[in-house]
Amino acid sequence: MGRQWLHSKKEVTANRKAQITSKLVREIMVAAKMGAPDPAMNPRLSLAVEAARKQSVSNDVINRAIKKGSGQGDETINYELVTYEGMAPRNVPVIVECLTENRNRTAPDIRSLFKDGQFGSKVMFLFDHVGIVEAMHEKAGQDLESAAIEAGAQDVEKLENVDEEKSGGRFFTDRTDMYTVADALKKAGWTIATAELGYRGKDPVALAGEERTKVEAFLERLDENDDVHRVWAAIK
Repeated sequence: MGRQWLHSKKEVTANRKAQITSKLVREIMVAAKMGAPDPAMNPRLSLAVEAARKQSVSNDVINRAIKKGSGQGDETINYELVTYEGMAPRNVPVIVECLTENRNRTAPDIRSLFKDGQFGSKVMFLFDHVGIVEAMHEKAGQDLESAAIEAGAQDVEKLENVDEEKSGGRFFTDRTDMYTVADALKKAGWTIATAELGYRGKDPVALAGEERTKVEAFLERLDENDDVHRVWAAIK
């Protein structure tokens, strides 16, 4: 469920890495616009900057993005969050979040990417809107359930593709508790990879073989669009 389908991809091309960097920079700008331009006073910005640094985004690029987002520089860009709903192949519910400065461009682009699915189908009721914190621990064998309870998370599942020497968990929280849970995990020795509001399928569709491959290819095409910020799918 959620964005786990992305974790099955083992190889990232140079073009894909550039797209990821662009989306990280865009998230920094939006975080700086919505809160203080100081990461120490803006949890969303702090996490966005940390994620960008993990992808080797330079401090110069990060600082420029903060200035653009907060309106400190000569050039300012106003992004808005636009959400689309629909069905992927095999009737998998999908929510697509876009950050765009031109929704008149974005809407037809997303519609065209749904040619193998159903654009505009109302699926929001099939998801819970939650906080999602992905975290890593340097020690293997951590009790995820205990870590979730102690941090105040509502639920947890094991992260995919984690080194055997480490532990990884995806912690689900109430929307208002997300940063509190992230802070509690940090104090308990976890490293926070991401903390964001997102969607979790209530009754995810189980697929395997060619059916799953087809749906994952559909989701990946969506995610590769420059305006797409997040793709959430109710798939196991």
